[in-house]
Amino acid sequence: MIDICAILVFIFGAIIGSFLNVCIVRMPHEKSVVTPRSHCVKCKKTIPWYDNIPFVSFIVLRGKCRFCGTKISFRYFLIELLAACSFVVLYGYFGPNAILIPYLIMVSGLIVATFVDIEHRIIPDEISIGGAAVGLILSILIPQLHGTDSFLWGGVRSLVGILVGGGSIYIMGLIGDFIFKKESMGGGDVKLMAMIGAFLGWQSALLAFFIAPFFGAIFGIIVKIRTKESLIPYGPFLAIGAIIALFFSQPLIAWIMSGYGLY
Repeated sequence: MIDICAILVFIFGAIIGSFLNVCIVRMPHEKSVVTPRSHCVKCKKTIPWYDNIPFVSFIVLRGKCRFCGTKISFRYFLIELLAACSFVVLYGYFGPNAILIPYLIMVSGLIVATFVDIEHRIIPDEISIGGAAVGLILSILIPQLHGTDSFLWGGVRSLVGILVGGGSIYIMGLIGDFIFKKESMGGGDVKLMAMIGAFLGWQSALLAFFIAPFFGAIFGIIVKIRTKESLIPYGPFLAIGAIIALFFSQPLIAWIMSGYGLY
């Protein structure tokens, strides 16, 4: 049976994905994500609404600007699809509940942070610091996000998550700086982990912190072998850790604690 709600969520996610594309392109250059309207980076002509429909416009135009024929990056299509699918997965897992909204916002922020970090090796403060503030506010308004009905404890647990999330990777960065005698962890990663902690709480933030290096190490080895480059964007792996923690924190934490005889 076709789930109409899931289809609507998919469409909504694709629309949000289109906006995330704007954020990814403009935020690194400190440009407004509201004005001017979307336009071709080559000929500067404003893109009409019928050429800005997620998926459809890209396919109809065959990935090219209608006016000058400049190739449009497939990334635009990919991010719209990623956002749409992510929204459907989150909706299917959490259902039409209040906590769904904060998680949609968090995942949207992680998508922007990931692709900006990959291309520019920075994470916009609007995403990390702004996201941490939004996570704290939503934790107060929707305390169930942290397993409580108390508005006060929702805020407290979010704040602790911010401190533990950001603090854990900050300390790791200090240790790395001491060992390698150079900066090993960017400030953007610290602030991104703070954002993750605001939404997920300190336990899941720590879990994401410990998961991220496994993926980062694998990618780092591949990059080192192929390009001899040792510096890699770490934000995408923090995002992966956060997503895994979001869905699997309880069984993973229980498994870890049982291994030490604590559960």
